[in-house]
Amino acid sequence: MSDVESRVKRVLVGVLANGTTVAEVGSGADLVEEFGLDSLQMIAFLLGIEDEFGLELDYENLELDDLRAIGQFAGYVERLTAVTSS
Repeated sequence: MSDVESRVKRVLVGVLANGTTVAEVGSGADLVEEFGLDSLQMIAFLLGIEDEFGLELDYENLELDDLRAIGQFAGYVERLTAVTSS
């Protein structure tokens, strides 16, 4: 697991606040199907990601598929951090 993926999982666990641990969140975990994030939790998660990584997500180009799996979303975040640090 990459550092970015680990940090994404920590943000998710903080938003869930239901006793789920980082170790219980798999790379293929679906944010909506497996964790039941509602719209407010999703907003809190995305804002938490922005705070955690010090970046601004590109909501116009963010696809629903990018949010389907933790590992896939971590890859999206990695690409954004690479662009903003260049």
